[in-house]
This record gives sequence, structure tokens and C-alpha cells, in this order.
Amino acid sequence: MLIGLQLPSFDWPGGPAEIAPRLGDIARAAEEAGFASLWVMDHYFQVPPWGGPDKPMLEAYTTLGYLAATTNRIRLGALVGGVIYRHPGILVKTVSTLDVLCGGCAYFGIGAAWYEREARGLGVPYPSRADRFAQLEETLRIAHRMWAGDLAPFDGVHFRLAEPLNNPQPLARPHPPIMIGGNGERVTLRLVAQYGDACNLLVPDPGEARHKFEVLKRHCDTVGRDYDEIERTSLIEVRDAAGRMTGGEIVALCREQADEGVQHVIVNLPDAHDPDVLAMFGREVIPALDA
Repeated sequence: MLIGLQLPSFDWPGGPAEIAPRLGDIARAAEEAGFASLWVMDHYFQVPPWGGPDKPMLEAYTTLGYLAATTNRIRLGALVGGVIYRHPGILVKTVSTLDVLCGGCAYFGIGAAWYEREARGLGVPYPSRADRFAQLEETLRIAHRMWAGDLAPFDGVHFRLAEPLNNPQPLARPHPPIMIGGNGERVTLRLVAQYGDACNLLVPDPGEARHKFEVLKRHCDTVGRDYDEIERTSLIEVRDAAGRMTGGEIVALCREQADEGVQHVIVNLPDAHDPDVLAMFGREVIPALDA
């Protein structure tokens, strides 16, 4: 089983002046500990579970570019990008740039977006849920075409690209893995089956991941896709009501996820700036799950 790390918070000691050096320290420590991937949320306002807009939040792809310069092999991505925040042609270019700069280690995380307050707060159009999912599907089609080198104009309902040129292409082949985030059975998992290389389930309850993967397999059968081609990931919390979980408790939780079919568990870790936390993962959690 692979273990990934998500940084959901930048509210660290020392304030904004200390964010950059702490990020570099975290990235290097995560790589040394053996984490397979490192993620940031694609938000402009901090989300309610981590304190809301009064707390600091960094722009995702600027942050990932910085992380690319401080790491060598850990995979990097947004968990997951909001489709409404960037025009798809620019988004594909952005992910391609990240992949070139991090040596072919980028993921392309994408979803339909949900945080209406930040969109309206910063003047970003926030269409209906149906339109956001329609935009997501067109974005996925555009990504596949641009990464295949198809320069034919794209004429969709929501997006029109006269010349979808992408130069340089990413180093990852055939392209950075496309991770589609969300638990929705009717649309999201169908999009995973049709366009995705990975899915991400958000904090699944016991038994939920197994059920979602059964739904995904049915979608794969419908579209003629090999279910085993899709990486199955989940995002989990590693804190209990009393505070931080022990290494043994985290291992047990990850093994429960593995029993349900999860291959890559991504842990939300707001206190990743504490060196002892990442060291504990490298000492007690990752080796036990590799065994």
C-alpha cells in the first residue's frame, strides 16, 4: 500500500514569513520518510473544517511549483483541482509545466468544485452543479486531446479552443495520471471509468470504499474499461477525538482501507510541520504497510 500526505493547513507557527521554509522542510522530510505522494488542496479560502477564511491558504499550483524545486521523487498534485478556477487549456498547460519541472512526477487532480463562498468572494463564476459536471467532462476530454498532441479545434458547449497546442508536453507518459475526486456514484465514478487513471474517495466510512469500487467496476464494464487500470485512493483523517492517533492505530486504519480495495491512502496531516510526526510515519507506519 502507498501512503500519501496532504497538507490541509498552513496555519503554522511563525506566520506567513515562515511558510516557505517550513514547506521545504516538510517536503524533504516527507520524501525521506517514504511518502509516495504530496498534495495540497485547490482552494483560495481556507475551508470550514480547518478554520475557514480567517486562516491562511496558498494557491495550489504556485505551491506545487515550489515543492517541485524542493523534492526529487515524491509525486505532487492538487487534491483535487476545482474545474471552475482555470480555463481547461490553461489548466492542462499548468499541469504539464508542473510535470516538466518535477521530473515527470505530477498528478492531475480534478473535480467539479464545491466551495461557493470562495468562488463568489473572488469573482469566479459559480454555475449550477449540472453545469460544473458538464464543464468537468469537457475539461477531461480537452486534457486527453492536448496530451495526445491533437491540434484540432475543440468546440464544446462550455469551452472552445481554436488551437489546443501544448508545448512542451509533460514528461510522464502517456500523460500525468488523471485523478478524479469525489464519491458520487452516478456521474463522478462514471467519469473515472471513462477518463480517469485514478479515483479519490473522500474520508470513506467503513464499508463505503468497497461499495464505491463495486460501482466503479460496473461503470468500467459499461464503457469497456479495464477496472484494474485505475488506481484506487482515499483521503482519510488520522486524528481521533482525543487528538493524534498512534502509529499502530494509523496502520490498522490503513489496513482496513486496503481490505476494502484502496491501494493508496492519503492522510490529512495539519501538523506535518512537527518533525516528530513525519518521522513517526517513516519509522512506524510506512514500513509496516510496505511489509
